Amino acid sequence: MHVLGIESSCDETAAAVVSDGQTILSSVVASQVKIHHPYGGVVPELAARHHIEAIDAVVAQAIAEADLQPGRIDAVAATQGPGLVGALLVGFSYAKSYAYGLQKPWVGVDHLIGHLQSILLSKGPSPHFPFVALLVSGGHTAIYQVRGHLDVTLLGQTRDDAAGEAYDKVAKLLGLGYPGGALIDKLAGQGEPGKVQLPRPMRDDETLDFSFSGLKSAVVRLVQEGGIPQGDALAGLTAEFQAAACDVLVAKLMAAAALVGVSEIALVGGVAANRGLREHLTNEAAEHGLTVYLPDLSLCGDNAAMIAAAGYHHLVAGHRGALKDDVYSRSRAGLPG
Repeated sequence: MHVLGIESSCDETAAAVVSDGQTILSSVVASQVKIHHPYGGVVPELAARHHIEAIDAVVAQAIAEADLQPGRIDAVAATQGPGLVGALLVGFSYAKSYAYGLQKPWVGVDHLIGHLQSILLSKGPSPHFPFVALLVSGGHTAIYQVRGHLDVTLLGQTRDDAAGEAYDKVAKLLGLGYPGGALIDKLAGQGEPGKVQLPRPMRDDETLDFSFSGLKSAVVRLVQEGGIPQGDALAGLTAEFQAAACDVLVAKLMAAAALVGVSEIALVGGVAANRGLREHLTNEAAEHGLTVYLPDLSLCGDNAAMIAAAGYHHLVAGHRGALKDDVYSRSRAGLPG
């Protein structure tokens, strides 16, 4: 089954064709980073406007690169939520219309379920069910127990800022630019953590929840007291910030694996591309005797291949979208009911 996936939840306009939920035939992503860079973050109205401008060409390119004609598409899957409502509506409405025109089935997909599929699409070995996954992105930070492609349970999540959001806010505060995660990761590699001390919020409590607002606020206080550091001091501060964030993320994932009793863990989401986090997690997993799975870098950020893969499993399960279906801004993935 050839499924066309469409993703427009934030600032990436993406389309992909995936065969039988496993083989990526094409994956096209039109980034808006340059558009939002001057503002230090995503401007929702601009994001929606540029999705409208890009989506026709992106979908056409994805189908062409898959070496298919539109009529060879068997179904369409699109991100239904969570995300920016205006941005979501562009891709979701386009998918409805495209499927209706081809008289093909279509289905809405939860963006977070999509991210959990990305580790199963990577070129290397995939984890076996059940496993525990840490999902870290600009908008979400959560831990899931994954028993099947669509069978997931939320074990813990952030109570305030997502980890990626904290990275972006700290980068903006330090004058590093946008997107902040990659910039902090690069600069942190040139510094040494520990020369300044930052907190590890909720690292050692009894829950699997997170909180990153306090970590961000600690950096704000340092800047208010001494100004933005320069040179080696700036590199050291970013290294300590990254170490603090990674300490918490990895500690919670280790705790989740022990609680559920699994030996395989995975990292997914945009922040899964972070060099420091990948290294820290790999080292800790080895110490705990766990097998860790990391997604291909091309599958970490928002992409439509993961949406097409999730859509395939929805379709096999008999799920179908209806014209009355609407987008949503908050995920229910892994929650009861």
